[in-house]
Amino acid sequence: MSHAIRSTAPVRHRIERLCVFCGSSSGNNPAYTDAAEHLGRELSAAGIALVFGGGRVGLMGVLANAVLSRGGRAVGVMPKALVEKEIAHTSLTELRIVNSMHERKALMADLADAFVLLPGGFGSWEEFCEIFTWLQLGIHQKPCGVLNVGGYYDSLLRQASRAVSDGFVPASHLESLIIETDPRRLLARLAAAPVLQEAKWIHKQER
Repeated sequence: MSHAIRSTAPVRHRIERLCVFCGSSSGNNPAYTDAAEHLGRELSAAGIALVFGGGRVGLMGVLANAVLSRGGRAVGVMPKALVEKEIAHTSLTELRIVNSMHERKALMADLADAFVLLPGGFGSWEEFCEIFTWLQLGIHQKPCGVLNVGGYYDSLLRQASRAVSDGFVPASHLESLIIETDPRRLLARLAAAPVLQEAKWIHKQER
């Protein structure tokens, strides 16, 4: 049986660096680009540095440019193989070059104080799902949120609810995932989010 206990006391997270997972494409709905720009403006205004995949293309580029154009800080983390394909953003505050995707994810996790998922594809989903799993397992206690632009993640969230109802995910774990449609509200809720105080564990008979 899996268990999780959340703190009921108010917790204020000090978010100095936010890791954002988002698409290397912009998608075909202008709302996605608008949301990335909006989040970038909010990060800059709040003095929160962006940590992201380091690309100059798609929503990654839109987000980074929105931060940088307003004097904010943007730190990219990119495997060497992708840098060599000339998709790295060349005007970042800092670009960390690593050897593999595994190193990229580990470094982004270390650098960030919280995590957000914007619209994207399999890569964005995989990165965010892994970091949220690490929260479940107690590897970190950093808040995680989804900016659900135009209902883009409605289907994924329904699947997550199904996982709770079918006994694969504790309800308290899903409740710790912050879902918002507005970037400013999302940042405020991340900063005030309670954390999972006890990690997921499994009895031997469930293995």
